[in-house]
Amino acid sequence: MRETIFRLTLGWLAMLLTLQTAWAEPRGTFRHAHDVGSGALATLDPIAKGRILQITEKIMNRLIRPGPDGRPAPDLAVAWHANDAGTVWTLRLRDGVSFHDGSGFDAADVAYSLNRVLDPERDSPARAVIGMISTVETPDPLTVRLTLSSTFADLPLQLMDPRLRMIPEGSGETIGRTGTGTGPFRVRSFDADGITVLEANTDYWEGPPKLARIEVIGIPDANTRLQAFLAGQIDMERGIKPLMRRALMRSDRYVVQDIPTGNWSGLVFRTDVPPFADPRVRRAIRMVVDREEMLKLALDGGGVISCDTPVAPQDQYRAEMACPPDIAGARALLAEAGYPDGIDVPLHVAPLDTVWSAMAVVLQDQAAKAGIRIEIVNAAADGYWSEVWMKKDAFATSWGARPADQALNEAFHSQAKWNESHFVDPEFDRMMARARGEVDFDERRMYYIAAQEYLAQMSGTLIPFHRTQLVGLQPRVRNIDPFKSDRIRWHMVEVGEANF
Repeated sequence: MRETIFRLTLGWLAMLLTLQTAWAEPRGTFRHAHDVGSGALATLDPIAKGRILQITEKIMNRLIRPGPDGRPAPDLAVAWHANDAGTVWTLRLRDGVSFHDGSGFDAADVAYSLNRVLDPERDSPARAVIGMISTVETPDPLTVRLTLSSTFADLPLQLMDPRLRMIPEGSGETIGRTGTGTGPFRVRSFDADGITVLEANTDYWEGPPKLARIEVIGIPDANTRLQAFLAGQIDMERGIKPLMRRALMRSDRYVVQDIPTGNWSGLVFRTDVPPFADPRVRRAIRMVVDREEMLKLALDGGGVISCDTPVAPQDQYRAEMACPPDIAGARALLAEAGYPDGIDVPLHVAPLDTVWSAMAVVLQDQAAKAGIRIEIVNAAADGYWSEVWMKKDAFATSWGARPADQALNEAFHSQAKWNESHFVDPEFDRMMARARGEVDFDERRMYYIAAQEYLAQMSGTLIPFHRTQLVGLQPRVRNIDPFKSDRIRWHMVEVGEANF
């Protein structure tokens, strides 16, 4: 009898162990969408203009990532320090990490990944982020030494850039198709216009993912993405219209949160073409805007007023400015610039971003009071970033949150790849150089604030507000904190049973 009980006990223990092991295995499929905004340029190359962030964030790692408090935290680099002058930074790399193809990750891969970005012939948009790096050295397989062209105390902030993902040495020609990285998911199939399938990387250095599969679906139109979310066809949607907030929050079928962000949407007027080549005209356009009214009508009040600075409200270098509307002042500036009868402005928008059309309509009404006649031109969503953005004289734009130095340099420095307004101003460039070269924090902050105040007078970009993002989740999703969307640990995300 005792022998029988003993055997039964062993049998139950074996079964429980099997069930526990099975439960620990990756399970379930998470689905979400991207906007196909890069059209034919869509790629898995993290430093290319057409990169798809919704994919690269899951398949590749950075050297440094935002920690729980938003400050630099270890990713593939476990430690870093600078010399006293802030001109040489040394990074110690994580040991025992492998790429999806089985090859080991080491300093040579870091050097290759960073030098691809720095290569002027490649002309990567990310080059502006780390352009201060003059040489990348590898003293040993787990050490990288970065020598800068000048002092830069905030280099770890730059290395948090979501495009600075590490790829295998020599993989540049194929990375756009393979997406080989060190991340928690690997690419099973890539289809930018359709469904890209990612599968769990069970050898991931932080531990096997909870999810077995992620599907990233190409859906260009914002309204179609919303309908897919409402129907339970995708599990997360970051572009919910503000007017949907109350209806969705009353339903127990969805989880919706207002997330304060450094994200901003704006209207760009190219500074290299008339009439916007005259800074008085650019300033006049910004002066007509009642930003409180625009925020209310475009986002139902979901945002923080900005006086044309891209620096996020919570950033340590943010300049606090006032910018009330001044119609009379705008008319006077236009007349002084030689346009006493006003100007005509074709403004291009697309349904990629739900707020663009609303902003354009509000500006059209407000600007008319100063003789600025806005013609709204509706462009197609597919290919907007390759055929309209930076090419038309006036167009809508959207940017994700970035540290102050990166936001200012990448959008406005004369040499920046993504200088979308074609803003070339030596004085602004000198301001940014002084800020980057200052070791003392208070002095550095003063320079960054001065640069933002200068932009508020001279730039060609209207930035009326930083957005509060409405993020929708299906209740079956666990371990995603929308308040920290740039810090999601994708290997920890889980899904339960379907809602519908």
